[in-house]
Amino acid sequence: MGARLAPMTDRGNNLDRRLSVAPMMDRTDRHCRYFLRQLAPRTLLYTEMIPAGAILHGDRERFLGFDPAERPVALQVGGSDPEELARCAALGEAWGYDEINLNLGCPSERVSRGGFGARLMLEPALVAECMASMLEATALPVTIKTRIGVDDRDDYDHFAGFVHRIAEVGIGVFVVHARKALLSGLSPKENREIPPLHYEFVHRLKRERPDLTVVVNGGFTAADAALEQIGPVDGVMLGRAAYDNPFLLAEIETTLHGAALPDRAAAIEVYADYVDARLVEGVPLWRMTRHVLGLYRDMPGARAWRRTIAEGARRPGASGTLLRQALRLVESPERIAA
Repeated sequence: MGARLAPMTDRGNNLDRRLSVAPMMDRTDRHCRYFLRQLAPRTLLYTEMIPAGAILHGDRERFLGFDPAERPVALQVGGSDPEELARCAALGEAWGYDEINLNLGCPSERVSRGGFGARLMLEPALVAECMASMLEATALPVTIKTRIGVDDRDDYDHFAGFVHRIAEVGIGVFVVHARKALLSGLSPKENREIPPLHYEFVHRLKRERPDLTVVVNGGFTAADAALEQIGPVDGVMLGRAAYDNPFLLAEIETTLHGAALPDRAAAIEVYADYVDARLVEGVPLWRMTRHVLGLYRDMPGARAWRRTIAEGARRPGASGTLLRQALRLVESPERIAA
C-alpha cells in the first residue's frame, strides 16, 4: 500500500485549496481518505497528525504509506525540533505526499507535554525556526495549521503578529482554526466547541495580507455556510462535519467544479473492492467500514445502514460483501445494478 511517487506540486503552491478535509486523529487514516476520494475527487485531504518521533523511529509503512488514489494528500506532522521536522519533511516528499503541514492546533495535554501542538503558538521564534528548517529540507509546499490564539493571548494583534513572524521565513499558506485553544481546563472535544469562533480574525488577516493563502477551519456543517467563505478567504477546511456526513464534501465540490454529484452506491462498490484487498493484507474490517457509517445521514434507511455495518464488521469471515449487503437496505436494486 505504500506510495513513493513524484509529488504532483512544487513550491509554486498550485494545489487547489478551496476545499480540504482537516487532519483528525483516529479518523483521517488511509482508509478514510480512500473512501472520501470516491466522493470528492479534487478535495485536498490530510493525514492524521503524526508525531515526528513516530515517523522517524516507527513503522514507516504504517505511518506514511498510502494509496496513490488518495492524492492530492498532505502529511501533517507534530513536533517542535527543527532538525527532526526537517527529516520528516524530506521523508514526506520521498513517500509521495503533496504538502507538509505542521500542527499548531492540537490542545490535548498529551501533545502539550510533548512540546508541540497549540502550545507552540507561545513560541513564535521556535516555530519560525522549525518552518525554515522544513522549507530547506523539501521542495514541497510547507504549510501550517494554527489557532487564532492560546489562553489569554487571543486578541487579533497577537494572532496577526504570529502569522507575520512565520511568514517572514517563507511560509505562504496558513490554515486557521478560527477559535483559540485553552491548554488546560478543556478536553480536545471541548476545545473544538466552547471557545467562540472568530471568522472575522481570519477574514481580516486575508485583507491585510493578500499575498498569503488563507484557509479557514471551524464550525462548518452546511454546504452554503462553507461556500460563503470562499471569497473572503482562499478556502475552507471541514473537520467532523465531513466525517459524520461525507456526502457534504460531494455537494460542496460539485458546486465548486460544476460536476455531477457522485453516486453513493458506486462509491461503495469501489470501496468494497478496496476493503477486500486490504483484508488480504490483514487490516481488520471494522477499521475500514467505520468510515462509511455517515454516508446516508438523514436519509431513509440510514439507521439500518449503520446498524448492519457496525454489527456485521466484527463477525468472523465478514468482508466487503457486508457493504454490498447494506446497500440493499437503502438503495433500489436498479441503482445498485447501475
